[in-house]
Amino acid sequence: MALNQSKNNEVNHLDAIVIGAGFSGMYMLYRLREAGLSTRVYEAAGGVGGVWYWNRYPGARCDSESIYYNYTFSEELYKEWSWTSRYPEQPEILEYLNFVADKFQLRPDMQFNTRITSAVYDEGTNLWHIQTNTGENVTAKYFITGVGCISTANVPNIKGLDHFEGEWYHTGHWPHEKVDFSGKRVGLIGTGSSGIQSIPVIAKEAGHLTVFQRTPQFSVPAKNHRYDPEFIRQTKENYAEIRRHMKESVAGLNATFGERSVLDDTPEQRQKVLQASWDKGGWAILFAYNDLLGNEEANKIVADFVRSKISEIVDDPETAQKLTPDHFYGTKRAIIDTEYFETYNRENVSLVDVKKAPIQEITSKGIRTADGEYELDTIVFATGFDGMTGSLFKIDIQGRDGVSLKEKWENGAATRTYLGLATAGFPNLFMITGPESPSVLGNMPAAIEQHVDWVMDCIQHMQDNGVDMIEANNEAEENWSKHCRELADATLYTKTDSWYTGANIEGKARGFQIYVGGYGPYRQICDEVAQKGYEGFSLRVLSK
Repeated sequence: MALNQSKNNEVNHLDAIVIGAGFSGMYMLYRLREAGLSTRVYEAAGGVGGVWYWNRYPGARCDSESIYYNYTFSEELYKEWSWTSRYPEQPEILEYLNFVADKFQLRPDMQFNTRITSAVYDEGTNLWHIQTNTGENVTAKYFITGVGCISTANVPNIKGLDHFEGEWYHTGHWPHEKVDFSGKRVGLIGTGSSGIQSIPVIAKEAGHLTVFQRTPQFSVPAKNHRYDPEFIRQTKENYAEIRRHMKESVAGLNATFGERSVLDDTPEQRQKVLQASWDKGGWAILFAYNDLLGNEEANKIVADFVRSKISEIVDDPETAQKLTPDHFYGTKRAIIDTEYFETYNRENVSLVDVKKAPIQEITSKGIRTADGEYELDTIVFATGFDGMTGSLFKIDIQGRDGVSLKEKWENGAATRTYLGLATAGFPNLFMITGPESPSVLGNMPAAIEQHVDWVMDCIQHMQDNGVDMIEANNEAEENWSKHCRELADATLYTKTDSWYTGANIEGKARGFQIYVGGYGPYRQICDEVAQKGYEGFSLRVLSK
């Protein structure tokens, strides 16, 4: 049973406070507790799961193959759990995380339905003072954020939403009970990953579905399928090899980029490679060649291949044209789908281009664009998240001299970290998959395990050596941020507007806050920093 409020008042100091009970917070709690440190996880939701607690929309599923989308720190755990399919849906992922919480008895040190509102570092005591929305005050030596990179839902500020007489939902905060779309006129805003996953499912149930699209997206078939028992058996036997590949690979998967440039192949060879990748499904096309994300000419060839598939699948040429992207392939979140483009061949689905005819307001009866009004019973916002910094900025985190994280990072315009793990001026604060780490450019559980292990090793080093404080140095931070920018600017990522760059949030400063060098190389850098006595950090002994 999780901590309750009456017990909370009895405890006012802990070794560590962790925010979030998703993949990050659960594993961080496990490691801290195994080391004998008193720890509490605070979670705003009513249970474990993180983003998978909230993302219950129709069609929600992961886009990393399930045999990699899990913890690998425990061979016993890996072999006890069996996934049913290549890309499992949200209920199965949430069931897995509950299974983990039960197996390791994590809930007694978790407090649900509680949001941390502020975390203030006290230089005099070298403690973090934590306050919650329930009025609770707790102090801790270590403050660790596991809030996730894409967990703060973005509801667009559209005039008139409060006057809408029907029901409206956001994919990032979906009700626990089933939403009935039967026979209803549904309007869905947004065609990012959550929109592309939910549109085919909602279309099968709704009387009519109107999709309001601002930016068309590239998407490739997931080719999802159920696993047969023999495949599961072989996977479990290969646990050690799979774990090694995940640690060393560029994206935390058993996948590597092709050995050749797109330009090295003849048109016939390229067509064969790309068709085979399309037929395989998932992220195969993204890894088919080695220069897709750095060479404009190479990218155009692959992008044109995917564009040709859209025109082949969608019957109506005008609709196909509306669905055809004009940006670089793979520079937004790589999306995979199940019958997304095929859905536009249904008679009960229509597509509205809101870049051409913008949404002006939401009326009592529906949505009005520059071209007219669409009467609706239900509106679904599939408008994504305030990524990378959004969840951190929702908490008033103050470091030295009362400077807030939001102030230091200039509301996202000057975000800078050291390794994506720490930031100068905020001692003993660790960020799991924070800005300027590889994080979302791959398989998140793999990134999370690496970060948690590094943080725990660092804390253990401090405990073993009587170190009271660790803080990133300004110079190391500036150099790391510069390195991240230089790597990103050598790719096509920074030439595309996306939630990676903050372009989906009105008024948000643009910037690419992700390390693009790959999971494996990043792991080596972090390990070298630790091996050199935590180079780039200041470690101090304060107590006598």
